[in-house]
Amino acid sequence: MTILDELTVTPAAPDLRRATGELRRLKEEVSRGPDPVATRRQHEKNKLTAHERLELLFDAGTFTEIEPLRRHRATGFGLEERKPHGDGVVIGWGLVHGRTVFAYAHDFRVFAGALGEAHAAKVHKVMDLAEAAGAPLVSLNDGAGARIQEGVTALAGYGGIFRRNVAASGVIPQISVMLGPCAGGAAYSPALTDFVFMVRDTAQMFITGPDVVQAVTGERISHNGLGGADVHATTSGVCHFAHDDEETCLEDVRYLLSLLPANNREMPPAAACDDPAGRRTEALTDIVPADPGRSYDMRAVIEEITDDGEYLEIHENWAPNVVCALARLDGHPVGIVANQPASLAGVLDIHASEKAARFVSTCDSFNIPLVTLVDVPGFLPGVDQEHSGIIRHGAKLLYAYCNATVPRISLVVRKAYGGAYIVMDSRSIGADLSFAWPTNEIAVMGAEGAANVIFRREIAAADDPEAVRAQRIKEYKSELMHPYYAAERGLVDDVIDPADTRAVLIRSLAMLRTKRAEVPARKHGNVPT
Repeated sequence: MTILDELTVTPAAPDLRRATGELRRLKEEVSRGPDPVATRRQHEKNKLTAHERLELLFDAGTFTEIEPLRRHRATGFGLEERKPHGDGVVIGWGLVHGRTVFAYAHDFRVFAGALGEAHAAKVHKVMDLAEAAGAPLVSLNDGAGARIQEGVTALAGYGGIFRRNVAASGVIPQISVMLGPCAGGAAYSPALTDFVFMVRDTAQMFITGPDVVQAVTGERISHNGLGGADVHATTSGVCHFAHDDEETCLEDVRYLLSLLPANNREMPPAAACDDPAGRRTEALTDIVPADPGRSYDMRAVIEEITDDGEYLEIHENWAPNVVCALARLDGHPVGIVANQPASLAGVLDIHASEKAARFVSTCDSFNIPLVTLVDVPGFLPGVDQEHSGIIRHGAKLLYAYCNATVPRISLVVRKAYGGAYIVMDSRSIGADLSFAWPTNEIAVMGAEGAANVIFRREIAAADDPEAVRAQRIKEYKSELMHPYYAAERGLVDDVIDPADTRAVLIRSLAMLRTKRAEVPARKHGNVPT
């Protein structure tokens, strides 16, 4: 019998002091959980309890729990005999770096964190509070899905969560942290949120588990092999961040929140910066080779221009041929999209287009300015890419940039060819400012390919085809691909010294901070799918 049960069968407390003491003991019992053995099992799996996780997420002593005493009212299948407080989820709010954040955390010790009617009602409540208060929502997921004993009411509870995920999309930041199993329809809530974190070995996400997969297809696979953190971080793209343990995972959640505004009506939070705004970036001339065929790591460029070289890369291990990162310039958050010559020469393919499009849309939703670093040879050619819909998927990135109203600055670091140049936030699709370095090449295609097309017959008929080809390539470069061709036609605002890159970006973003953009009157656009 719990303390609350005792209170219902004993006479009323003679005074408020005694009643307050009984309430305190009840709250402590609820926080400890229903069974010490269940807590020990949780720890043996290298998993923390719901309250322990919330302590790591929030600033010390700031979490306020609500509805800790709620119980389910279901009957049948033995449920009437098991009515633990909290019903398997902890909800409330607290401070992260001094700013209000809401959260809910599944308690796997209670019904394995499975969602029933009362559980869902608590989640709905905290989601509604977060949207009403205009504050981020973090979900700490560690549950076994719908509570089968409660039937369709559990499924309806998930429907209410999905509807609220969509209603809050682009209004408040929503972050899902996967700390245990998440199977079936439950996996769609994280997929609807802005960012997904996963912990290796303990967290899995899939629609149908390994047993069902084997029964239907004959394929044998482990839980982690089907839906573990590394699978979703490298193959499916469902997971943005994969971590080895819960502590570092939740620390990175806190870091991400420090870069995001509370809601879509606020600007992202500025921070004090000791890195001089006018610092010259001399190292860039050594990092980026002038030869467009040579590889280098674009992340070294990002480190050189951002405050103290710090940035948070999104989807680091999925579609690595494009880099998406959140960083600060002079203390102000920015979103960086950059081609990565170290992977597939920085070419745009289906996954890279999807990754960058989602990131651009997220930054635009939360008033985060965009800086695009361009070094792109084009879209990836191939039958598989064409048949898999590179046109549709490439259009997603084009749509995202054209739709974005935040300040947008593009910088051609080295080369920008063909349609990929247009898609990577060129002036023609609405970039506010476009800069280039003095070795840039902006053209329909590379000089070799262009010469082979334009002078095909002349080269074929020549006595020395290679000499003619070399001459025509040289002519094409001198006429159409010299660094100042685009600047002379107003398609590049200025050709800058690489050492001035950080200073130019910071000055430009400061000017654009008061940008106001008119949007057409419409219900919504029709995003390419």
